[in-house]
Amino acid sequence: MSKTNISLFSWNVNGLRAVLRKGNLREFIEKYEPDVLMMQETKISEQQIEENKLREEFAGYEQFYSFAKKPGYAGTAVWVKKELVDGAVKIADIDGDGLEDRYGDLLKEGRLTGVDLGKCICISIYVPNAKEDLSRLGVREKWDKYLADALSKLQKDKPVIAAGDFNVAHEPIDLARPKQNVGKHGYTDEERRGFGELLKRTGLMDSFRVLHPDTMAYSWWSHWGNARVNNVGWRIDYMLVSAALKSRLLSAKIYPEVLGSDHCPVSVSLEL
Repeated sequence: MSKTNISLFSWNVNGLRAVLRKGNLREFIEKYEPDVLMMQETKISEQQIEENKLREEFAGYEQFYSFAKKPGYAGTAVWVKKELVDGAVKIADIDGDGLEDRYGDLLKEGRLTGVDLGKCICISIYVPNAKEDLSRLGVREKWDKYLADALSKLQKDKPVIAAGDFNVAHEPIDLARPKQNVGKHGYTDEERRGFGELLKRTGLMDSFRVLHPDTMAYSWWSHWGNARVNNVGWRIDYMLVSAALKSRLLSAKIYPEVLGSDHCPVSVSLEL
């Protein structure tokens, strides 16, 4: 790495082709110039990347992807500025089992993309939604344990930045209407406990809460009832960092002004 301070962003784009077509992606990158951009719900295939000339249009970034077997679904990506590192490497997928339900196999939905930057590992994560009827809550609980194991193994080698859509509001401060949402997907005891156990087992820190322990800010809004206009939202997108990076944490921010998706970007700035 040639830079001392780097900016890392995470954004559930809810369709990479959509934010590209609307111009939101180009506008965002030109304004914020992320050194590392981790995306979720890319909903794109290798063929569509070529058709949309993503590597040519954003030639300043090395682009790493994980694709869902099901077309137009899930998927994650990590883009890294070519000037930032000499030879970023995508880490091998981590095996697992018992993560299949009637909807599909979580390990075939492109939910993890990890890239070794040399001094640290960045992982873009799209945690499965438990669904409104909680029909995927059981496999979601297994996923949380799987993810904790995977992140613990990676941290044995070097510090980790694990970022993305975790599909859970951890504490009451993380959603506008906690009382009305108790027991609903994204705010069940099981999901909140699973996220807490992940932090405990891995030692990863919620960077935003480290620097802003009492701030109410949200990263996702429902399409219903003018939720975004009225800021009735949820903070379900996180930048988790290894404890070893705590002293190097310079900032942690949320960007509700960035449009194009029902989620907005979140970021950290680190000294590396």
